[in-house]
Amino acid sequence: MEVMKPYRRRIDTLDDKIIDLLVERIGIIREVGHFKYDNDIPAVLPDRVIEVRERAAERAALKGLDPELVRQLYSIIINYSCNLEEEIKADLARSGRQKIASF
Repeated sequence: MEVMKPYRRRIDTLDDKIIDLLVERIGIIREVGHFKYDNDIPAVLPDRVIEVRERAAERAALKGLDPELVRQLYSIIINYSCNLEEEIKADLARSGRQKIASF
């Protein structure tokens, strides 16, 4: 379908940007995992989970996007992030790495 090519290119370009942003977000999550290990902060902070998800849903609603869709997407992203932080903290503990208090 030749007629669809311009749309597909635009979507592919946006998908690339979404992936790049997810990679950047996960990089920060890795930093957070180290910080939480060093400062004995739990990987999962329930109030923050709700805050992040609802902030995204509210922004979506303001932009005309279905907030429930965004809640679902962010639930997946947040769950992955929390699991990654727990994994990082467990790996650091197993390795015997000394904690470095940052604050």
